[in-house]
Amino acid sequence: MNMIKRFAGYYRPHIKLFIADMVCAFILALCDLFYPMITRNMLNRFGNIRLLIVWAVVLLGVYVLKLGLNYFVNYYGHVVGVRIQSDMRRDVFDHLQKLPLTYFDNNKTGTIMSRIISDLFDISELAHHGPEDLFLSIIMLLGAFVMMSYIYLPLALIVFAFLPLMVIFAAKKRMLMSKTSKASRVEIGEVNASLENSISGIRVSKAYAGREYENERFEEGNGRFVKARSKAYKVMAEFMTGTAFIGDLLNVLLYTAGGLFCFFEKITVADFTAFVLYISVFMSPVKKLIGFVEQYQNGMTGFERFTEIMDAPAETDKDGASDMGEVDGTVEFRDVSFSYADSREILHGISFSVKKGETIALVGPSGGGKTTICHLIPRFYSVTSGEVLVDGMNVEDATLTSLRRNIGIVAQDVFLFNASVYDNIAYASPGASRESVEEAARRANIYEYITSLPEGFDTVVGERGVKLSGGQKQRISIARVFLKDPAILILDEATSALDNASEILIQKSLEELSEGRTTIVVAHRLTTVKNADEILVVTDEGIAERGTHDSLLSSGGIYSELWNGALRLSGNG
Repeated sequence: MNMIKRFAGYYRPHIKLFIADMVCAFILALCDLFYPMITRNMLNRFGNIRLLIVWAVVLLGVYVLKLGLNYFVNYYGHVVGVRIQSDMRRDVFDHLQKLPLTYFDNNKTGTIMSRIISDLFDISELAHHGPEDLFLSIIMLLGAFVMMSYIYLPLALIVFAFLPLMVIFAAKKRMLMSKTSKASRVEIGEVNASLENSISGIRVSKAYAGREYENERFEEGNGRFVKARSKAYKVMAEFMTGTAFIGDLLNVLLYTAGGLFCFFEKITVADFTAFVLYISVFMSPVKKLIGFVEQYQNGMTGFERFTEIMDAPAETDKDGASDMGEVDGTVEFRDVSFSYADSREILHGISFSVKKGETIALVGPSGGGKTTICHLIPRFYSVTSGEVLVDGMNVEDATLTSLRRNIGIVAQDVFLFNASVYDNIAYASPGASRESVEEAARRANIYEYITSLPEGFDTVVGERGVKLSGGQKQRISIARVFLKDPAILILDEATSALDNASEILIQKSLEELSEGRTTIVVAHRLTTVKNADEILVVTDEGIAERGTHDSLLSSGGIYSELWNGALRLSGNG
């Protein structure tokens, strides 16, 4: 009941149009109820041409009225459904923006997309047809019973005796339909996730000639979907054919009983003809109810999956959280420990500080938690214990918006939106002037390349920036941070995926970007961090070493081994 109440809440902004739709549907139902009586009167007036013509005109008028009403219901009724779907899509998209990274760590992109697209379409269909079909079915059933009772009560009672049989049959099949419908939705979500993953990795697939493997993996999920959907259709087929058979039995009984009543002159041929017409009026709402059960199961299953996203806990500001304003950029970790849900501890007892304008480098073997440290500063994840402070304020006590406004991130895996170069840079500050965007591009050493493109700053970069090289994408991301102008800069493997020529060019941009900012650098290429104010060697046991480049080399520890190993690999050892 709570789920239905929650669903009904989405009608509130569109209640006027919804009521108008229901009123038109109600008048349509009345038209369908009265035209068999008009037919009966016409058959009884064959000897009176004038009355026959009058009733024919009335019948034509009813059909013209139905024309207009049907147009309104079919158009504006669907508009109501689409608007509700739009509201739900807006709400779920807004909520997705608020969800923590842990949600996306645990849920596949394709599955989320399936819930937003496929499920919301079924919800939209239910939003339009559901209340209308249910309302009309009740009106038509009651109306048909009244009119048939008016014609001949005994025959009406015989017809309606079949109604409980249909209801009992539908109720038994409804539970099975719900179960199989939900199972098929889960599988189509998995198919969408697999499809999204394969398309995103199409270049890797081609590089490794992985077509057969991808086809096998996709077919495995696709087969599970076919199996689940087949079960759903099996139950639906039993439901539809069973109710159709009950309807056929009703016709046999009707024609037999009606023929006998006519033979014994209990009713006239005109009465029986009207009665037969009312049977189709009676069966129409029964069929609508049958369709409504299936539609209700699909729509409410989709709505349940929609609410699962909406009920996922969002990132929230702590009660009493305050706006940080413009910060100086001092960063401090105090005995910080962190572990992902249901996993081993990634960080334990991490403590260090970075003063305004200083640069600290995090180096060490993979898996030590260097990137995790970077993610804790903008509070992408919350610490398990300890404190992360910016300008002496615990980041948990600051509003997320004000905290992240002061932090710029340049990562190894650059994400560009399928939009223009200008839009991708301006994303950091949507209200910035074009001059500011162009200046940011100059400072990132990408301006000349952008202006050489056929459409300049208006050139669309393609999905994930596929039309650009790695170095070009990286420089656009650097321009984005220049435009943002944050006090704290995080460089997470920003040049590790680039060739030497691109690295040298981008390193100059990063050095300029770092000037006057508190900078945390994660790097595997130690040559890029040897001038850092302090270098932390981070392992899975915590901070193993710390100091300047020279002091760490002279100590002969882990950093010294890493440095000498890098020199040997480069041929300089």
